[in-house]
Amino acid sequence: MIMKKQQLQETIDFLKSNGITNPQIGIVLGTGLGKLVDEISIEKEIQYSEIPHFPQATVEFHSGKLIYGELSGKKVVVMSGRFHLYEGYNLWEVTYGIRTMHGLGISTLLISNAAGAINLSYKKGDLMLLEDHLNLQGGSPLAFKGANEFGNIFADMLEPYSKKINKKLKEIATSNDIQLHEGMYASVVGPQLETRAEYRMLQILEADAVGMSTVPEVIVAKQIGLPCAAVSVLTDECDPKNLQPVNIAEIIEVAGKAEPKMITLFKELILKL
Repeated sequence: MIMKKQQLQETIDFLKSNGITNPQIGIVLGTGLGKLVDEISIEKEIQYSEIPHFPQATVEFHSGKLIYGELSGKKVVVMSGRFHLYEGYNLWEVTYGIRTMHGLGISTLLISNAAGAINLSYKKGDLMLLEDHLNLQGGSPLAFKGANEFGNIFADMLEPYSKKINKKLKEIATSNDIQLHEGMYASVVGPQLETRAEYRMLQILEADAVGMSTVPEVIVAKQIGLPCAAVSVLTDECDPKNLQPVNIAEIIEVAGKAEPKMITLFKELILKL
């Protein structure tokens, strides 16, 4: 445990000494959503591989670097490339970036992801604001020896996603004619996609979307008292009665097409934070 605390401090000290100072907002970029980086006036870019104790991103469509700069007049730190349980990381590693950004000083966390639509009235290419979630990953990022050194391990999950930030995002969507659904996200381990039976189960559980990320990060944010919001790009429609073979290239393409809407939401939100 001392080890964990010490490692985290070494990571934070390294980044501060490399010019990442006082970011206000932390952003985690999901699958096919890397273009937000083009909107940032970048002051510092550090590969994960150069950061002490930082996990390495392995998924080909996650780039693996920490970016610091200015967006909408605020200092932001962006994780371009995230970590998943399915890559063989443990939940401490999956959420290490969140604890790091918090240690650097962020007071708001924004998360994006690509997800499958379980709610059949939601279509691919649509955006969904997370209002609640189901943790179906079979573990918790707060379940380790000494976790209470980092905050209350009995984190209250009544409001995992900030109602205040969500309200702002809904207003921004309306004023920009962006359709923004609101719903519940189920997080699974993956990396295989779901069977028809699993999609039926998720429908019964009233999930609106399913993905393989986000929930561990949000649980950690709740432990450390960090307000957060998350938006999914719905990249495929998961109808168990009419399931098509999955095409990862198409998923990435759909995410890319929806990306400008996500960028508008995040840029305008940051102005208002």
